[in-house]
Amino acid sequence: MSQDILTRIASVVGPNGLLTEPTDMAPFLEEERGLYHGKALAVVRPASTKDVSDVVKLCAEAGVAIIPQGGNTGLCGGGCPTQDGPQIIISTGRMNAIRSIDPLNFTMTVEAGVVLQTIQQKADEAGCLFPLSLGAEGSCQIGGNISTNAGGSGVLRYGNTRELVLGLEVVLPDGQVWDGLRSLRKDNTGYDLKQLYIGGEGTLGVITAAVIKMFPKPRDVQTAFVALADLDSALALLARARAATGDQVTAFELVGRNGLELDIENLPGISDPFESAHDWYVLMELSTSRPEGNLQESLETLLGEAMEAGEVVDAVMANSMEQRNGLWRIREGVPEAQKKYGGSIKHDISVPVSSVPEFIRRATPAVEAAMPGVRVIPFGHVGDGNIHYNLSQPKDGDKQAFLARWEEMNRIVHDIVVSLRGSISAEHGIGVLKKIELEHYKPSLELDLMRKIKAALDPKGLMNPGKVI
Repeated sequence: MSQDILTRIASVVGPNGLLTEPTDMAPFLEEERGLYHGKALAVVRPASTKDVSDVVKLCAEAGVAIIPQGGNTGLCGGGCPTQDGPQIIISTGRMNAIRSIDPLNFTMTVEAGVVLQTIQQKADEAGCLFPLSLGAEGSCQIGGNISTNAGGSGVLRYGNTRELVLGLEVVLPDGQVWDGLRSLRKDNTGYDLKQLYIGGEGTLGVITAAVIKMFPKPRDVQTAFVALADLDSALALLARARAATGDQVTAFELVGRNGLELDIENLPGISDPFESAHDWYVLMELSTSRPEGNLQESLETLLGEAMEAGEVVDAVMANSMEQRNGLWRIREGVPEAQKKYGGSIKHDISVPVSSVPEFIRRATPAVEAAMPGVRVIPFGHVGDGNIHYNLSQPKDGDKQAFLARWEEMNRIVHDIVVSLRGSISAEHGIGVLKKIELEHYKPSLELDLMRKIKAALDPKGLMNPGKVI
């Protein structure tokens, strides 16, 4: 059966569209952090939506499971095959065409395999902005971004990926193609079907193309790295900045002292922007499409007022693109530098913005009491309530012994998150990593509704089995 279906798939995608050699398949069978490894009959690399449709029809007839995979940069194992049953990986990398750009409608129609950074560049060339930005943007693909409802640093101003998608093209589990590539801002004609696939992690179909929103290109961008008086001052400064600038705050990122020291210790070219050490910092960025937006003056004024109010104790403003990149390097370098500390237990949580300080104050002593010596490194998108609450193994501790306590640490952290009416996954998705946690914390009615949707759209259970639910 395996050889028969591979022969039939090869006739659809051609010799360049099918990988069966173990060395060729290896990069597709393991997720980025090496937590999950799977097996597959083959890696299929379709070049068109018709290819995907034909391959899915063949798999549906033969009862072969399908694992949709983009750039394979996910952090929850959602794009990794399992160890069970016959399955193929559909890798969308060859479907990388920009189908159209409409700068007057501020939309771009792209295929699923287009790399995020390419979309950003094409939007820029059209005099526009595509605001989705995250650490893996040089290799992640837009289909995967949509399937996981990726977040990133611009959510405060522009929203999650869900808010950036107007239409989708999806190959359904039986091989039919749903053409929902509409570029409308208003379409009030019943259920908004695209929302089922945004964040669906490939469990309901294969996203093959999308219509995404663009925005006016920023002409004035101002960036500051700010030392806070205390953790609560982050919220006061955020409220002040939004009010003073007419909601032109694009990013508002939290970095703790331990995160900064981690950067300085492990990454070349990073130094402390201030003469004195402080417990908490914020990287704040303002932007406007007005060429003469006077944002520098606005930023200087609001920082001065925040200092007078006792919210800010020091600040550095970027006066060049090089300085701006250097300040962003501090924030973006934290997860990279954390790898130098050995094992890491990561939490991608969200709480109401007003509850961020309370979450950190409750979670930190709780995990430190459970695991003396653990190094707590909270950082991230405080402007939208999403904190990456990462735990590094104790100094000189055993990595495997530390990672073996992942579920224990999850329960401590996630109990606090849920008590604050937060989410155990803000932007990384569920995949395999958080499936048990989802079943523990998600209300039974919501889980039941999700299962009914899955059963209705994928009755054979062949789309990314073992993920999410």
